[in-house]
Amino acid sequence: MNGFLISAPQSGSGKTTVSLAIMAALTRRGLAVAPFKCGPDFIDPGYHRAVTGHPSINLDAWMCPEEFVRSTFQINMAHSAAPAVAVIEGVMGLFDGIAASSTSGSSAQIAVITGAPVVLVVNARGMAASAAALVKGFAGFDPQVRIAGVIFNNVGSDSHATLLKEALAGYCPDIVCYGCIPRDENLAIPSRHLGLVTAEDNPLSGEFIDGLADMAERCLDLDRLAGLGFNSALLSPSPSTPLRERKCDGGMASSDRLVNGAEPPVKIAVARDPAFCFMYEDNLRLLREAGAELTFFSPLHDTGLPGDIQGIYLPGGYPELYAKQLESNTGMRDAIRVAVAADMPVYAECGGFVYLAKGIEASELQETADFAGIFPVRCRMLPRRKALGYRQTELAADVSIGAKGAVVRGHEFHYSEIGAMPEEVERCYRVSRQGVTLGAEGFRIRNCLASYIHLHFGSNPDIAGAFIAACRG
Repeated sequence: MNGFLISAPQSGSGKTTVSLAIMAALTRRGLAVAPFKCGPDFIDPGYHRAVTGHPSINLDAWMCPEEFVRSTFQINMAHSAAPAVAVIEGVMGLFDGIAASSTSGSSAQIAVITGAPVVLVVNARGMAASAAALVKGFAGFDPQVRIAGVIFNNVGSDSHATLLKEALAGYCPDIVCYGCIPRDENLAIPSRHLGLVTAEDNPLSGEFIDGLADMAERCLDLDRLAGLGFNSALLSPSPSTPLRERKCDGGMASSDRLVNGAEPPVKIAVARDPAFCFMYEDNLRLLREAGAELTFFSPLHDTGLPGDIQGIYLPGGYPELYAKQLESNTGMRDAIRVAVAADMPVYAECGGFVYLAKGIEASELQETADFAGIFPVRCRMLPRRKALGYRQTELAADVSIGAKGAVVRGHEFHYSEIGAMPEEVERCYRVSRQGVTLGAEGFRIRNCLASYIHLHFGSNPDIAGAFIAACRG
Protein backbone atom coordinates (compact mmCIF):
# COMPACT_ATOMS: atom_id res chain seq x y z
CA MET A 1 0.00 0.00 0.00
CA ASN A 2 1.56 3.27 -1.11
CA GLY A 3 1.17 6.74 0.32
CA PHE A 4 2.26 9.09 3.07
CA LEU A 5 1.14 11.61 5.65
CA ILE A 6 2.01 15.27 5.10
CA SER A 7 2.71 17.13 8.32
CA ALA A 8 4.75 20.08 9.55
CA PRO A 9 6.40 21.47 12.68
CA GLN A 10 3.56 23.99 13.07
CA SER A 11 0.42 25.38 11.49
CA GLY A 12 1.01 27.82 8.65
CA SER A 13 3.92 25.88 7.16
CA GLY A 14 2.07 25.11 3.93
CA LYS A 15 0.61 21.64 4.52
CA THR A 16 -2.62 22.29 2.65
CA THR A 17 -0.96 23.90 -0.36
CA VAL A 18 1.61 21.11 -0.62
CA SER A 19 -1.04 18.41 -0.11
CA LEU A 20 -3.25 19.85 -2.84
CA ALA A 21 -0.31 20.30 -5.20
CA ILE A 22 0.73 16.66 -4.82
CA MET A 23 -2.85 15.42 -5.14
CA ALA A 24 -3.36 17.52 -8.27
CA ALA A 25 -0.13 16.38 -9.89
CA LEU A 26 -0.63 12.68 -9.17
CA THR A 27 -4.25 12.87 -10.34
CA ARG A 28 -3.18 14.57 -13.56
CA ARG A 29 -0.70 11.74 -14.11
CA GLY A 30 -3.63 9.34 -14.05
CA LEU A 31 -2.95 7.85 -10.63
CA ALA A 32 -5.81 7.11 -8.26
CA VAL A 33 -5.38 9.35 -5.21
CA ALA A 34 -7.17 8.48 -1.97
CA PRO A 35 -7.31 11.68 0.13
CA PHE A 36 -7.57 11.76 3.92
CA LYS A 37 -7.51 14.50 6.56
CA CYS A 38 -6.30 14.21 10.14
CA GLY A 39 -8.68 15.77 12.64
CA PRO A 40 -12.25 17.06 12.50
CA ASP A 41 -11.89 19.77 9.81
CA PHE A 42 -14.43 19.89 6.95
CA ILE A 43 -12.90 22.58 4.72
CA ASP A 44 -9.69 20.84 3.67
CA PRO A 45 -11.51 17.59 2.78
CA GLY A 46 -13.73 19.67 0.51
CA TYR A 47 -10.63 20.95 -1.27
CA HIS A 48 -9.28 17.40 -1.55
CA ARG A 49 -12.49 16.28 -3.22
CA ALA A 50 -12.42 19.21 -5.63
CA VAL A 51 -8.87 18.32 -6.70
CA THR A 52 -9.06 14.50 -6.81
CA GLY A 53 -12.72 13.87 -7.55
CA HIS A 54 -12.88 11.51 -4.56
CA PRO A 55 -14.36 11.98 -1.07
CA SER A 56 -11.77 12.76 1.59
CA ILE A 57 -12.08 10.82 4.83
CA ASN A 58 -11.43 12.34 8.26
CA LEU A 59 -9.11 10.28 10.47
CA ASP A 60 -9.51 11.33 14.09
CA ALA A 61 -8.37 9.12 16.94
CA TRP A 62 -9.82 11.33 19.67
CA MET A 63 -13.34 11.21 18.31
CA CYS A 64 -13.07 7.56 17.23
CA PRO A 65 -11.40 4.44 18.65
CA GLU A 66 -8.07 3.53 17.08
CA GLU A 67 -9.56 0.32 15.67
CA PHE A 68 -12.20 2.32 13.84
CA VAL A 69 -9.61 4.74 12.41
CA ARG A 70 -7.48 1.87 11.13
CA SER A 71 -10.54 0.10 9.73
CA THR A 72 -11.99 3.11 7.93
CA PHE A 73 -8.58 3.86 6.40
CA GLN A 74 -8.35 0.33 5.03
CA ILE A 75 -11.96 0.25 3.87
CA ASN A 76 -11.56 3.43 1.87
CA MET A 77 -8.27 2.26 0.36
CA ALA A 78 -9.85 -1.07 -0.57
CA HIS A 79 -12.82 0.65 -2.23
CA SER A 80 -10.61 2.62 -4.64
CA ALA A 81 -11.27 1.71 -8.27
CA ALA A 82 -7.53 1.10 -8.80
CA PRO A 83 -4.54 0.74 -6.48
CA ALA A 84 -4.44 4.17 -4.92
CA VAL A 85 -1.80 6.43 -3.45
CA ALA A 86 -3.01 7.59 -0.04
CA VAL A 87 -2.28 11.24 0.71
CA ILE A 88 -3.11 12.10 4.33
CA GLU A 89 -3.03 15.78 5.21
CA GLY A 90 -2.08 16.39 8.82
CA VAL A 91 -3.43 18.89 11.31
CA MET A 92 -1.49 21.57 13.23
CA GLY A 93 2.08 20.50 14.09
CA LEU A 94 2.99 16.82 13.84
CA PHE A 95 2.82 16.08 17.58
CA ASP A 96 0.11 18.60 18.52
CA GLY A 97 -3.03 17.01 19.94
CA ILE A 98 -5.58 17.70 22.62
CA ALA A 99 -3.00 18.04 25.42
CA ALA A 100 0.68 18.92 25.81
CA SER A 101 1.40 15.63 27.58
CA SER A 102 -0.14 13.38 24.94
CA THR A 103 -0.24 12.89 21.17
CA SER A 104 -3.93 11.96 21.33
CA GLY A 105 -5.72 13.67 18.47
CA SER A 106 -2.45 14.44 16.66
CA SER A 107 -1.17 13.67 13.18
CA ALA A 108 1.57 11.58 14.80
CA GLN A 109 -1.06 9.33 16.33
CA ILE A 110 -2.64 8.79 12.91
CA ALA A 111 0.79 7.99 11.43
CA VAL A 112 1.30 5.31 14.09
CA ILE A 113 -2.19 3.84 13.69
CA THR A 114 -2.00 3.59 9.90
CA GLY A 115 1.72 2.92 9.57
CA ALA A 116 2.08 5.95 7.32
CA PRO A 117 5.50 7.41 6.58
CA VAL A 118 5.62 11.13 7.35
CA VAL A 119 6.73 13.84 4.94
CA LEU A 120 7.49 17.00 6.89
CA VAL A 121 6.78 20.38 5.27
CA VAL A 122 9.27 22.83 6.76
CA ASN A 123 8.94 26.58 6.33
CA ALA A 124 12.58 27.27 5.55
CA ARG A 125 12.34 31.05 5.43
CA GLY A 126 15.46 32.45 7.13
CA MET A 127 16.99 29.02 7.88
CA ALA A 128 19.76 26.81 6.55
CA ALA A 129 21.51 24.35 8.91
CA SER A 130 18.94 25.21 11.57
CA ALA A 131 16.32 23.53 9.39
CA ALA A 132 18.28 20.28 9.64
CA ALA A 133 18.46 20.66 13.42
CA LEU A 134 14.69 21.06 13.53
CA VAL A 135 14.14 17.99 11.34
CA LYS A 136 16.57 15.92 13.42
CA GLY A 137 14.69 16.83 16.57
CA PHE A 138 11.38 15.80 15.05
CA ALA A 139 12.82 12.55 13.70
CA GLY A 140 14.07 11.53 17.15
CA PHE A 141 11.08 12.68 19.19
CA ASP A 142 8.97 9.51 18.91
CA PRO A 143 10.52 6.26 17.63
CA GLN A 144 7.08 5.01 16.53
CA VAL A 145 6.77 7.86 14.01
CA ARG A 146 8.77 7.34 10.81
CA ILE A 147 9.77 10.60 9.16
CA ALA A 148 10.67 9.53 5.64
CA GLY A 149 11.52 12.91 4.21
CA VAL A 150 11.16 16.65 4.03
CA ILE A 151 9.77 19.25 1.65
CA PHE A 152 11.25 22.69 2.22
CA ASN A 153 8.77 25.52 1.62
CA ASN A 154 9.32 29.27 1.17
CA VAL A 155 12.80 28.74 -0.25
CA GLY A 156 14.42 32.03 -1.29
CA SER A 157 16.75 30.99 -4.11
CA ASP A 158 18.61 28.11 -5.73
CA SER A 159 21.57 28.73 -3.43
CA HIS A 160 19.24 28.64 -0.41
CA ALA A 161 17.89 25.30 -1.65
CA THR A 162 21.43 23.96 -1.98
CA LEU A 163 22.26 24.96 1.60
CA LEU A 164 19.13 23.25 2.91
CA LYS A 165 19.79 20.02 1.02
CA GLU A 166 23.44 19.90 2.09
CA ALA A 167 22.53 20.51 5.73
CA LEU A 168 19.87 17.78 5.66
CA ALA A 169 22.22 15.29 3.99
CA GLY A 170 24.97 16.05 6.49
CA TYR A 171 22.98 15.98 9.71
CA CYS A 172 20.05 13.68 8.76
CA PRO A 173 21.44 11.23 6.17
CA ASP A 174 18.48 8.84 6.46
CA ILE A 175 15.90 11.52 5.69
CA VAL A 176 15.19 12.36 2.05
CA CYS A 177 14.64 15.84 0.66
CA TYR A 178 11.70 15.46 -1.71
CA GLY A 179 11.99 18.99 -3.00
CA CYS A 180 12.17 22.72 -2.38
CA ILE A 181 9.26 25.06 -3.09
CA PRO A 182 10.13 28.70 -3.81
CA ARG A 183 8.30 31.62 -2.26
CA ASP A 184 5.27 32.40 -4.39
CA GLU A 185 2.28 34.38 -3.14
CA ASN A 186 0.26 33.09 -6.10
CA LEU A 187 0.19 29.66 -4.43
CA ALA A 188 -1.78 30.97 -1.44
CA ILE A 189 -5.21 29.41 -0.98
CA PRO A 190 -8.05 31.98 -0.73
CA SER A 191 -8.94 33.10 2.78
CA ARG A 192 -11.14 30.79 4.81
CA HIS A 193 -12.02 33.28 7.56
CA LEU A 194 -15.59 32.70 8.62
CA GLY A 195 -15.71 29.97 6.01
CA LEU A 196 -16.35 32.54 3.31
CA VAL A 197 -14.46 30.32 0.90
CA THR A 198 -15.38 26.64 0.90
CA ALA A 199 -14.79 23.98 -1.70
CA GLU A 200 -18.50 24.07 -2.57
CA ASP A 201 -17.97 27.68 -3.67
CA ASN A 202 -15.22 26.39 -5.99
CA PRO A 203 -12.43 28.79 -4.96
CA LEU A 204 -9.90 26.44 -6.55
CA SER A 205 -10.26 27.27 -10.22
CA GLY A 206 -9.01 24.88 -12.85
CA GLU A 207 -6.21 27.31 -13.57
CA PHE A 208 -5.20 27.44 -9.89
CA ILE A 209 -5.22 23.63 -9.59
CA ASP A 210 -3.15 23.31 -12.77
CA GLY A 211 -0.70 25.83 -11.32
CA LEU A 212 -0.33 23.73 -8.17
CA ALA A 213 0.22 20.59 -10.24
CA ASP A 214 2.80 22.38 -12.40
CA MET A 215 4.65 23.52 -9.29
CA ALA A 216 4.67 19.98 -7.87
CA GLU A 217 6.01 18.54 -11.14
CA ARG A 218 8.69 21.20 -11.27
CA CYS A 219 9.79 21.22 -7.63
CA LEU A 220 9.05 17.82 -6.08
CA ASP A 221 10.24 14.25 -6.64
CA LEU A 222 6.77 12.86 -7.25
CA ASP A 223 7.98 9.42 -8.33
CA ARG A 224 9.71 8.81 -5.01
CA LEU A 225 6.79 10.26 -3.06
CA ALA A 226 4.28 8.02 -4.84
CA GLY A 227 6.52 5.03 -4.11
CA LEU A 228 6.52 5.51 -0.34
CA GLY A 229 4.94 2.54 1.42
CA PHE A 230 2.96 2.01 4.62
CA ASN A 231 4.03 -0.33 7.40
CA SER A 232 1.64 -3.13 6.47
CA ALA A 233 2.30 -4.97 9.74
CA LEU A 234 0.20 -2.34 11.54
CA LEU A 235 -2.82 -2.93 9.30
CA SER A 236 -5.17 -5.84 9.94
CA PRO A 237 -5.72 -8.39 7.16
CA SER A 238 -9.48 -7.79 6.95
CA PRO A 239 -10.52 -4.14 6.57
CA SER A 240 -14.23 -4.73 6.08
CA THR A 241 -15.33 -5.69 9.58
CA PRO A 242 -19.15 -5.65 9.67
CA LEU A 243 -20.68 -2.86 11.70
CA ARG A 244 -22.25 -5.22 14.24
CA GLU A 245 -18.81 -6.66 15.09
CA ARG A 246 -16.99 -3.37 15.58
CA LYS A 247 -16.04 -2.28 19.08
CA CYS A 248 -16.75 1.19 20.39
CA ASP A 249 -16.11 2.92 23.71
CA GLY A 250 -19.05 1.14 25.28
CA GLY A 251 -18.12 -2.35 24.00
CA MET A 252 -19.60 -4.27 21.10
CA ALA A 253 -22.21 -2.59 18.94
CA SER A 254 -25.70 -3.88 19.81
CA SER A 255 -26.80 -6.23 17.08
CA ASP A 256 -30.47 -5.86 18.04
CA ARG A 257 -30.35 -2.24 16.86
CA LEU A 258 -28.86 -3.09 13.50
CA VAL A 259 -30.93 -3.75 10.47
CA ASN A 260 -31.41 -7.36 9.40
CA GLY A 261 -30.16 -7.80 5.87
CA ALA A 262 -33.54 -9.22 4.83
CA GLU A 263 -35.37 -6.01 5.67
CA PRO A 264 -35.87 -3.31 3.04
CA PRO A 265 -33.58 -0.28 3.24
CA VAL A 266 -34.68 2.82 5.11
CA LYS A 267 -34.80 5.89 2.89
CA ILE A 268 -33.03 8.85 4.51
CA ALA A 269 -32.99 12.32 2.93
CA VAL A 270 -29.60 14.02 3.38
CA ALA A 271 -29.18 17.74 2.67
CA ARG A 272 -26.15 18.37 0.47
CA ASP A 273 -25.51 21.59 -1.43
CA PRO A 274 -23.30 24.70 -1.04
CA ALA A 275 -25.20 25.72 2.11
CA PHE A 276 -25.00 22.27 3.73
CA CYS A 277 -21.66 20.73 2.84
CA PHE A 278 -20.11 19.77 6.18
CA MET A 279 -20.57 16.11 7.07
CA TYR A 280 -18.30 13.22 7.92
CA GLU A 281 -18.21 10.78 5.02
CA ASP A 282 -17.99 7.95 7.54
CA ASN A 283 -21.36 8.97 8.97
CA LEU A 284 -22.88 8.35 5.55
CA ARG A 285 -21.07 5.03 5.18
CA LEU A 286 -22.16 3.86 8.63
CA LEU A 287 -25.77 4.79 7.89
CA ARG A 288 -25.62 2.77 4.66
CA GLU A 289 -24.07 -0.19 6.48
CA ALA A 290 -26.87 0.01 9.05
CA GLY A 291 -29.50 -0.24 6.32
CA ALA A 292 -30.02 3.25 4.92
CA GLU A 293 -30.67 4.22 1.34
CA LEU A 294 -29.42 7.80 1.22
CA THR A 295 -31.13 10.30 -1.05
CA PHE A 296 -29.47 13.71 -1.34
CA PHE A 297 -31.48 16.89 -1.70
CA SER A 298 -30.87 20.64 -1.80
CA PRO A 299 -32.63 23.02 0.60
CA LEU A 300 -31.38 25.76 -1.73
CA HIS A 301 -32.81 24.48 -4.99
CA ASP A 302 -35.39 21.74 -4.37
CA THR A 303 -38.93 22.88 -3.61
CA GLY A 304 -39.75 19.83 -1.54
CA LEU A 305 -38.30 16.77 0.15
CA PRO A 306 -37.66 13.54 -1.77
CA GLY A 307 -40.63 11.19 -1.84
CA ASP A 308 -41.20 8.20 0.46
CA ILE A 309 -38.52 9.16 2.95
CA GLN A 310 -38.48 7.91 6.54
CA GLY A 311 -35.94 10.30 8.06
CA ILE A 312 -33.96 13.50 7.46
CA TYR A 313 -30.30 14.37 8.10
CA LEU A 314 -29.45 18.10 8.01
CA PRO A 315 -25.66 18.47 8.29
CA GLY A 316 -23.61 21.58 8.87
CA GLY A 317 -22.48 24.25 6.49
CA TYR A 318 -23.00 27.96 6.00
CA PRO A 319 -26.72 28.67 5.66
CA GLU A 320 -26.03 32.30 6.62
CA LEU A 321 -24.19 32.79 3.32
CA TYR A 322 -27.32 31.71 1.46
CA ALA A 323 -29.87 33.09 3.90
CA LYS A 324 -32.07 34.95 1.42
CA GLN A 325 -32.09 32.05 -1.01
CA LEU A 326 -33.07 29.63 1.75
CA GLU A 327 -35.73 32.06 2.98
CA SER A 328 -37.25 32.37 -0.48
CA ASN A 329 -37.57 28.59 -0.84
CA THR A 330 -40.83 28.44 1.09
CA GLY A 331 -41.71 25.05 -0.38
CA MET A 332 -38.76 23.40 1.33
CA ARG A 333 -39.34 25.22 4.61
CA ASP A 334 -42.97 24.06 4.59
CA ALA A 335 -41.94 20.49 3.78
CA ILE A 336 -39.55 20.41 6.74
CA ARG A 337 -42.29 21.69 9.05
CA VAL A 338 -44.73 19.06 7.79
CA ALA A 339 -42.16 16.28 8.34
CA VAL A 340 -41.49 17.41 11.92
CA ALA A 341 -45.22 17.71 12.66
CA ALA A 342 -45.63 14.13 11.43
CA ASP A 343 -42.98 12.97 13.95
CA MET A 344 -40.52 11.94 11.26
CA PRO A 345 -37.04 11.54 12.80
CA VAL A 346 -34.94 14.59 11.93
CA TYR A 347 -31.30 14.93 12.97
CA ALA A 348 -29.54 18.29 12.47
CA GLU A 349 -26.04 19.60 13.20
CA CYS A 350 -24.66 23.15 13.37
CA GLY A 351 -25.77 24.80 10.10
CA GLY A 352 -28.65 22.33 9.94
CA PHE A 353 -29.65 23.42 13.44
CA VAL A 354 -29.51 27.08 12.38
CA TYR A 355 -31.80 26.28 9.44
CA LEU A 356 -34.34 24.77 11.85
CA ALA A 357 -34.43 27.97 13.95
CA LYS A 358 -36.81 30.85 13.26
CA GLY A 359 -34.10 32.56 11.28
CA ILE A 360 -31.15 34.92 11.50
CA GLU A 361 -31.24 38.31 13.22
CA ALA A 362 -30.17 41.42 11.36
CA SER A 363 -26.72 42.71 12.28
CA GLU A 364 -23.74 44.50 10.77
CA LEU A 365 -22.67 41.12 9.43
CA GLN A 366 -25.98 39.77 8.22
CA GLU A 367 -29.39 40.70 6.85
CA THR A 368 -32.38 39.22 8.62
CA ALA A 369 -33.82 36.03 7.16
CA ASP A 370 -36.54 33.55 8.11
CA PHE A 371 -35.92 29.81 8.15
CA ALA A 372 -37.93 26.68 9.03
CA GLY A 373 -39.01 27.87 12.50
CA ILE A 374 -39.02 24.50 14.25
CA PHE A 375 -37.11 25.89 17.23
CA PRO A 376 -38.47 29.16 18.70
CA VAL A 377 -35.18 31.06 18.65
CA ARG A 378 -33.21 33.19 16.23
CA CYS A 379 -29.54 32.95 15.40
CA ARG A 380 -27.12 35.86 15.23
CA MET A 381 -23.76 36.01 13.51
CA LEU A 382 -20.73 37.15 15.49
CA PRO A 383 -17.52 38.84 14.31
CA ARG A 384 -15.43 36.34 16.26
CA ARG A 385 -15.57 32.60 16.63
CA LYS A 386 -18.10 31.52 19.24
CA ALA A 387 -16.96 27.94 19.81
CA LEU A 388 -14.18 25.61 18.73
CA GLY A 389 -13.10 22.24 20.04
CA TYR A 390 -13.83 18.61 20.72
CA ARG A 391 -16.97 17.67 22.60
CA GLN A 392 -18.10 14.56 24.44
CA THR A 393 -21.84 14.12 24.68
CA GLU A 394 -23.80 11.78 26.89
CA LEU A 395 -27.41 11.23 25.89
CA ALA A 396 -29.65 12.38 28.74
CA ALA A 397 -32.73 10.74 27.24
CA ASP A 398 -33.71 8.10 24.72
CA VAL A 399 -33.54 9.88 21.35
CA SER A 400 -33.48 8.94 17.69
CA ILE A 401 -29.71 8.43 17.65
CA GLY A 402 -29.41 6.30 20.77
CA ALA A 403 -30.46 5.29 24.24
CA LYS A 404 -30.06 7.30 27.40
CA GLY A 405 -26.50 7.03 28.70
CA ALA A 406 -24.86 6.46 25.32
CA VAL A 407 -21.67 8.46 24.79
CA VAL A 408 -20.83 10.05 21.43
CA ARG A 409 -17.92 12.28 20.55
CA GLY A 410 -17.79 15.15 18.11
CA HIS A 411 -16.54 18.63 17.33
CA GLU A 412 -17.98 22.14 17.55
CA PHE A 413 -17.01 25.12 15.40
CA HIS A 414 -19.20 28.13 14.63
CA TYR A 415 -19.38 31.91 14.46
CA SER A 416 -23.03 32.13 15.43
CA GLU A 417 -25.08 31.83 18.58
CA ILE A 418 -28.73 31.21 19.28
CA GLY A 419 -31.01 33.20 21.52
CA ALA A 420 -32.20 31.82 24.85
CA MET A 421 -33.92 28.50 24.19
CA PRO A 422 -37.21 28.25 26.15
CA GLU A 423 -37.03 25.96 29.16
CA GLU A 424 -39.84 23.78 27.82
CA VAL A 425 -37.63 22.66 24.92
CA GLU A 426 -36.00 19.42 26.02
CA ARG A 427 -32.20 19.24 26.38
CA CYS A 428 -30.99 15.75 25.48
CA TYR A 429 -27.18 16.08 25.62
CA ARG A 430 -24.87 16.45 28.60
CA VAL A 431 -21.79 18.02 27.04
CA SER A 432 -18.23 18.02 28.36
CA ARG A 433 -14.73 18.85 27.17
CA GLN A 434 -11.74 17.04 28.67
CA GLY A 435 -13.75 16.25 31.78
CA VAL A 436 -15.12 19.77 32.22
CA THR A 437 -18.91 20.02 32.05
CA LEU A 438 -20.11 22.55 29.48
CA GLY A 439 -23.83 22.21 30.08
CA ALA A 440 -26.92 20.83 28.40
CA GLU A 441 -27.46 20.90 24.65
CA GLY A 442 -29.03 18.69 21.98
CA PHE A 443 -32.48 20.26 21.67
CA ARG A 444 -35.55 18.14 20.87
CA ILE A 445 -39.00 19.08 19.67
CA ARG A 446 -41.20 16.11 18.82
CA ASN A 447 -38.83 13.72 17.00
CA CYS A 448 -36.50 16.47 15.77
CA LEU A 449 -33.06 16.53 17.42
CA ALA A 450 -30.67 19.41 16.74
CA SER A 451 -27.35 20.64 18.09
CA TYR A 452 -24.34 22.78 17.26
CA ILE A 453 -22.11 19.70 17.68
CA HIS A 454 -20.99 17.64 14.69
CA LEU A 455 -21.11 14.08 16.03
CA HIS A 456 -18.90 11.41 14.49
CA PHE A 457 -20.93 8.20 14.31
CA GLY A 458 -17.68 6.21 14.34
CA SER A 459 -17.20 7.20 17.98
CA ASN A 460 -20.09 4.89 18.84
CA PRO A 461 -21.32 2.65 15.99
CA ASP A 462 -24.63 2.09 17.80
CA ILE A 463 -25.64 5.58 16.65
CA ALA A 464 -26.18 4.77 12.98
CA GLY A 465 -28.18 1.65 13.79
CA ALA A 466 -30.29 3.52 16.33
CA PHE A 467 -31.19 6.25 13.84
CA ILE A 468 -32.15 3.66 11.22
CA ALA A 469 -34.31 1.83 13.77
CA ALA A 470 -36.02 5.10 14.74
CA CYS A 471 -36.71 5.92 11.10
CA ARG A 472 -38.04 2.43 10.43
CA GLY A 473 -40.49 2.99 13.28
